Amino acid sequence: MLTRRHIRVKVLQSVYAYSQRANPNIDSQEKFLMHSIDQMQDLYLLMLQMLLALREQAESFLARSQKKHLATAIEKNPSRTFVDNKLLQLIASNSTFNDVIAKKKLDYWAMDSEYVSIILNELRQLEWYETYLSKKETTYKEDQDFIIKVFKEVIAPNDKLYEYLEDKRLTWIDDFPLVNTAIVKMLNNLSEKNASELLVPDLYKNSEDRDYALQLFRKVILNEDKLNAQIEGKTPNWDQDRIADIDLIILKMGIAEFLFFPSIPVRATINEYLEVSKEYSTPKSSIFVNGILDKIVKEFEENGKLNKIGRGLQ
Repeated sequence: MLTRRHIRVKVLQSVYAYSQRANPNIDSQEKFLMHSIDQMQDLYLLMLQMLLALREQAESFLARSQKKHLATAIEKNPSRTFVDNKLLQLIASNSTFNDVIAKKKLDYWAMDSEYVSIILNELRQLEWYETYLSKKETTYKEDQDFIIKVFKEVIAPNDKLYEYLEDKRLTWIDDFPLVNTAIVKMLNNLSEKNASELLVPDLYKNSEDRDYALQLFRKVILNEDKLNAQIEGKTPNWDQDRIADIDLIILKMGIAEFLFFPSIPVRATINEYLEVSKEYSTPKSSIFVNGILDKIVKEFEENGKLNKIGRGLQ
C-alpha cells in the first residue's frame, strides 16, 4: 500500500520535526516516524469500516421504521438492497478484517456515530441511491460498483469527515489521498477468494521499503554537516539561512540518496523530490530543487562520487 514517495514525505516530516526541537533525540524521532507510518493502516481500516457503519445504521433505521405505530406501506416493507449488499456482507463476515479491527480497538464509528449519520443523510439525498434501492435483485458486480461510487463520491470528499480525521490524528491528513486510492483499488478487485488478503494489506511492499525509511532518516540526520557542505556554493543568490527549511531538507534527502542508496536511479530521486517540493513547499521550490540537484549530480559524476549500481545507473 505504501509508496516510496509517501515514505519520502514521512521522512521529510520527521526530519523537519527533529530540526525544530530544542533537544532533538534521534531514537525517539525515529520511533515517531515508524509509528506515523504504521498509523496509515489504522486509517485504511477505519475508512473501510465506515462502509459497514453506514450499512449498520441503515439497517437500524429500517428496523425502527417498521416498528412505527402508523408505519406506511413502504416503511413496513422497506428496500433491503443496501443493507444486503453482497460486497458489504463479504467484508462484514471476514474474520481477518474483524480480528484486526478488534485488536486495534478501531470502534470509532460506534462512539462517533454522528459522522456516520452525516454521510448516510447525504447519501439518501442522491437520486442514484434511490435508483439502487429500487432494484429487487442485484448482482455482485452491481453491488460492487455501487459501493465504489458511495466511497468515491460521498465518503472520501466529505468535509466533516476530513475535519474529524484531522482532529483525531494530524498525520492522517497527508495519508488520506493515498489510503482512499488504495481502498478504491482494493474494492475493484475484492472477491470471496482474495478477501482476507486484500482487506488487510501489508503496509510495506517488502522489507526493503521499511529499511529504506529508517536508513533515509538516519542518513540525513547523521550526515547533516556533509550534506550541508554539498549545498554550499551551489546557491550563489541564496545563503543557506535564507533557503526555506523544507527546501533545505528536500535537498539533503536527495543528496543522501545520491550518496548512500546506490540502487535508486538518479532520475528517480530527482523526479520524486520535485513532486514532493511541489506539494509541500513554495510554488517556485521545484525549479530551485531541480537546479541544485542537477548541479550536484554533474559534480558528483565528474568527481567519481556518484556510486550507483544496477538500476541506480539509470
